[in-house]
Amino acid sequence: MKKIAILGAGSWGTALAIVLTRSRQPHHISLWAHDPELAEFLHRGRVNSTYLPGHKLAGHIEIRAALREVLDGAHIVVGAMPSAFARKVYGDARSFWQADTILVSATKGLEPQTHARMSQVILDVLGEDAALRTAVLSGPSFAAEVARGEPTAVVVAGRAVLELTRVTGRHYTDSAAEVQAEFAGPNFRLYTNGDVVGVELAGAMKNVIAIAAGVCSGLGLGTNSLAALITRGLAEMSRLAARLGAKPETSSGLAGLGDLVLTCTGALSRNRRVGIELGKGRPLEEILAEMKMVAEGVQTASALMDLAAENQVEIPITRQVHAILHEGKPPADAIRDMMERPAKRE
Repeated sequence: MKKIAILGAGSWGTALAIVLTRSRQPHHISLWAHDPELAEFLHRGRVNSTYLPGHKLAGHIEIRAALREVLDGAHIVVGAMPSAFARKVYGDARSFWQADTILVSATKGLEPQTHARMSQVILDVLGEDAALRTAVLSGPSFAAEVARGEPTAVVVAGRAVLELTRVTGRHYTDSAAEVQAEFAGPNFRLYTNGDVVGVELAGAMKNVIAIAAGVCSGLGLGTNSLAALITRGLAEMSRLAARLGAKPETSSGLAGLGDLVLTCTGALSRNRRVGIELGKGRPLEEILAEMKMVAEGVQTASALMDLAAENQVEIPITRQVHAILHEGKPPADAIRDMMERPAKRE
């Protein structure tokens, strides 16, 4: 029986712990919470009432606040922490890391300070071998629906084994295929993908577009506006991703279009909720103070602006979201400026 360690006991980490108890393969599951009080609370009550209320953790799931205990003997490690904390968590885990561990990055965001993708953070902190054994998990997947057992399809992306062998001269297992086999369950379907860059960028960029979608809703705009925003948001995502080396088909798949539609329209979307409240005229600090969980798009907007400037790519929707979030621009003015951009071919 393989051990799977999950780093992060927020809504997504908790949901993954639950869904893995239903996978076709039996596992020893260990869940790490950074807060010892939360770890003890989860250990005793088996319900994460702060981040995922109403969903019980199975009795055999081990819950700890000590990284050494959680990582000991783990065959697969899942990183499910917010992007802003990933570098520190992986740095703290480095002393206990095992050479043959497969790492699944389930964080949808860019590091705020460096605008690095999570696989790049992993390379910096854990080294090349760990990065080459990393698979990226993304796609349309609200934690609460996954925990309820509703049918969900996601993508797991990893470097192609033949490419790794050619580049390094060493043998690697197919991380994405192994994660697919170990995580799959009756209502949790995984598709493999070789485009790590595209999957990571899609998972980050869709959060910013979802804030814009929420702004439209908060302003009282209808479905015409939303349809236009999602379509042009996808074009924006595809444009930047292609410049950074992603494959075009990734944007039209589950990690791109699928997750974008979910996050822009779903009532459970934290980023959309931020946008709705901004559209109603509430200040960002007040909105964030009321939220227990992180809305990744708030910090990702700045990182994407830097990436786009470095690569000379236009991202007009992200530019306006950034102006609303960080420059105090009124949401109605931002929407007007998007609509009044010079006319061009689609």
